[in-house]
Amino acid sequence: MIELLLDFVRVQIAEQILGKQEARRFLPMLTTIFLTILAFNLTGLVPGLNLAASSRIGLPLVLALWVFATYWWVGIRQHGLGNYLKNNLFPPGIPKFVYIIVMPIELLQLLIIRPGSLALRLAANMIAGHIMLVLAFAATHYFVFEAAPAMKALGVLSLAGGFAFTAFELLVAGLQAYIFALLAAVYINLSLEEAH
Repeated sequence: MIELLLDFVRVQIAEQILGKQEARRFLPMLTTIFLTILAFNLTGLVPGLNLAASSRIGLPLVLALWVFATYWWVGIRQHGLGNYLKNNLFPPGIPKFVYIIVMPIELLQLLIIRPGSLALRLAANMIAGHIMLVLAFAATHYFVFEAAPAMKALGVLSLAGGFAFTAFELLVAGLQAYIFALLAAVYINLSLEEAH
């Protein structure tokens, strides 16, 4: 199973986005990100734990800052600081007078939007899934133990909904790990390219 996961990250994320040559360089980072997020996402489905560690902003933020530092380091090392900033802040092919508007937007994207969207996307998706599970199972408890006799049958529906949301959370756990690692590879690849 672990070998399948490692091959998945290597082939479907690293080599697909970065190419075979660059994939080898960033494969340890991307594999660590993918497996860490997957493991912490799955903790939300373990009875007794019930809260994914990735649903708290600390873990997604640390991983996003790691990706942020990596794509800045890679871009500066590949192009030099001046060329890296020029490539990112002044996209080619647009009129010079538009740079007054585009440059602050590009700077905001480079410094805040990319790492912020990575962290918030992961945390928000895991929080939303946990809230759905809590609502379904809390409704089951209410209908079975506290509701009027005519409403007790609804406990079966809310219990079935809870199991359906649990299965969906299993899918979301893997999907969010994949998306985070994929976007990390995309951002690193953007830093390696000459022009954006």
